[in-house]
Amino acid sequence: MIAHTATRDEDLAVSRRPRPAGSLAERLAEDLDGVFEDVVVEHQHALFAFVAGLGGDPGQAEEVVQDAFVRAHRALTGYPPERVRELRLRPWLFRIALNALRNRLRGRRVQLVLLDQPPDGADPAPGPETEAMRRADRARLGQALVCLPQEQRAAVLLRFAHDLGYARIAEVLDRPVGTVKSDVHRGLVALRRRMGAEVEV
Repeated sequence: MIAHTATRDEDLAVSRRPRPAGSLAERLAEDLDGVFEDVVVEHQHALFAFVAGLGGDPGQAEEVVQDAFVRAHRALTGYPPERVRELRLRPWLFRIALNALRNRLRGRRVQLVLLDQPPDGADPAPGPETEAMRRADRARLGQALVCLPQEQRAAVLLRFAHDLGYARIAEVLDRPVGTVKSDVHRGLVALRRRMGAEVEV
């Protein structure tokens, strides 16, 4: 089972573990099996949030992320060390997860699940009224997002929920940068139209 279900204390304990010098990709090129767990720990939460946001329920999102890591490990075993060192792991993993999700969703109706990720500095324990308003806003956003075409939805989520630049999004989605910018713009226009101009997306 993917470790996103671990407690916050367990996550902190893992993140405090001393890590060797060198980038993750460099270390992966030297010791795939020994370092791959670090890849999972570093990227699993972002992948899970991305997949769930694209339309997988949490159980399905967990399975897709597990599948993505299995596919990633299998691919890496066939790569020469030079290629592994040059990998931009985060966009590469997003792309694998997106393809795994597409395979599962063929012909299925999408039901969007948005995960609570309060912004930095936000009150971690809001009052009941604030929490109710947040839930209502998230429900409206979820309903609006699910109506977008998948490419627009993916581009908007990668840009605003995962803070990827347009070039990285283009890598993940295998689309030209200009098309990605257009997808993000059109997606935001559609979201504003559905949610009302007063809502900031």
